Amino acid sequence: MEDLISLAVMNPKDNVATAVRDLTAGEKVKTEEGLEIEVLNPIPFGHKLALMDIAQGMEVIKYGEPIGVTIKHIKKGEHTHVHNVDGARGRGDKGKLTSDGVLATPEV
Repeated sequence: MEDLISLAVMNPKDNVATAVRDLTAGEKVKTEEGLEIEVLNPIPFGHKLALMDIAQGMEVIKYGEPIGVTIKHIKKGEHTHVHNVDGARGRGDKGKLTSDGVLATPEV
């Protein structure tokens, strides 16, 4: 394993990390905190990797906040992206937060 840090964890509550370079399946990488993880599939720079197993229907946490919900079980070290996460941010069909923090769903 390289001594370089390959993953950025934004908040201690996070269950995903961001790849700070392209990652290759089978390589072992680590976070700044020293957590070592084997990469299960190729992960492009800037994409997320699961820091632990995340069961189907569970929240994906980044920046200490939920950013989506898994649509299938995600294994530790697996690429975590739109193919296995239903994103909750930046989607007009999911509604928007009002100034008081309430989710206002769009009219259909």
